[in-house]
Amino acid sequence: MNKLLATLIATAFAATTLTAVAADNMSKDAPKAAPAAPAATAPAKAEAPKAMSKEEKKAEAKAKADAKKQAKADAKAKKAADAQAKKEAKAKAKADAKAAKESKADAAKATPATPATPAAPAKK
Repeated sequence: MNKLLATLIATAFAATTLTAVAADNMSKDAPKAAPAAPAATAPAKAEAPKAMSKEEKKAEAKAKADAKKQAKADAKAKKAADAQAKKEAKAKAKADAKAAKESKADAAKATPATPATPAAPAKK
């Protein structure tokens, strides 16, 4: 169950990251896909490589920080889930070993002891 939960969280994080990367790449590709402007429109061409505004920079920094925080939280959750799974596996192995030992002891009690030497045939 914990592995499933960790997998779902990791999948959601990967999907979010890939979506953000794809959207970022699409926004970078858009100016390249536009037809080239003639030399007469120089002012319009100067606007294209415009630097990011303070708000955009702040939003980008916040998004990066949030992504980093989410990755850290996901890693922590995965580590906790792995530790819990390991603990459960260890407990199961211990229970299985105990059950095997008990069944072996029960089997030994159920079967009668065989004599060390075969019985001599009965004389007439």
